[in-house]
Amino acid sequence: MVRVKEIRGVCDIMKVGYYFTVDGSRLRLPNNQYFCYWALNSILPLLPAKQRKIDEPEDWLPATWEVECPDPKGQVILEMIPLEEKEE
Repeated sequence: MVRVKEIRGVCDIMKVGYYFTVDGSRLRLPNNQYFCYWALNSILPLLPAKQRKIDEPEDWLPATWEVECPDPKGQVILEMIPLEEKEE
């Protein structure tokens, strides 16, 4: 899940608590919630990597769970929250 953790400034699209879930290559947003295109672009490159097990000792990605939107007026802090894997 990716959730808006904090907004330091002004964001006219999202609110704290807005979120989407990732299921494979599908993004699921709750009804009547929007997600900013720019914020989405800041986090999309990390999502496939976070879905894999990373065990390289010097890799920074396992310890990174927050990303900041590039909008200097909004400073939206996005948090990646791992969800339990489904059994198949």
